[in-house]
Amino acid sequence: MDCTDESPALHGPSNVLWYAFLVADPANKLEAKALKLPPEQRARLAERLISSLDQACDPNSEELWIREAERRLKELESGRVDGVPAERVIESARSSLR
Repeated sequence: MDCTDESPALHGPSNVLWYAFLVADPANKLEAKALKLPPEQRARLAERLISSLDQACDPNSEELWIREAERRLKELESGRVDGVPAERVIESARSSLR
């Protein structure tokens, strides 16, 4: 494709930048395609990508998170702390994003 192409992607400065953004960086092309996937496939892809990053993390982090989860569970079971219903937590999170 050259500058004489009649592609709408090449008309106007913002379109040229958008075109360059998508073509110049393969990750941006992948992202654009991924965002068009159905939610279930996007979730699976996200999980696999995050998992691939976890491999580079501290090897002890999983063990530490398990200990933390067990500590919190003991606090809940002993009555030292009160649980918060998931619906309330989710609504609070959504409200803070608005």
